[in-house]
Amino acid sequence: MYGTLNKVTLIGHLGDDVKIHYFEGGNCIARFSIATNEVYINKSTNEKITSTEWHNLVFKNKAAELCDKYLSKGDKIFVEGKIKTRHWQTEEGITKHTTEIQVTEFIFLQTRKDLDAKTKNLKHTADEKLANFEVPKISDYDNLDELPF
Repeated sequence: MYGTLNKVTLIGHLGDDVKIHYFEGGNCIARFSIATNEVYINKSTNEKITSTEWHNLVFKNKAAELCDKYLSKGDKIFVEGKIKTRHWQTEEGITKHTTEIQVTEFIFLQTRKDLDAKTKNLKHTADEKLANFEVPKISDYDNLDELPF
């Protein structure tokens, strides 16, 4: 086969805080995992089943620093990248491997900071509206000559 493609697109929630590692020369990488969910109905039991997959992500340099600065556990992110398998040997000589997504594009969809700010603003707005709200008196309606509708 002449043409091949190694491309991944995911939307998920961070399973842990970002872990960043700096190298000599100033380069860095950030690693964290995200969870994606698939919901389906078991046909034999009619039970709703949620299946969760975990994906290990790797960000490099400026992207890594942005993730470290703005993301935390539970945040929602869109990523595009490619699948890479990494191999290494432990001190005992055992060969280990892991499969990761090398992220090339990303968008922060929803961060805890955003949610906290929105919740605070909504509560503040609701409190203002309630503070200025007056309950009409029933006697006011009795004095109306016309129907209000």
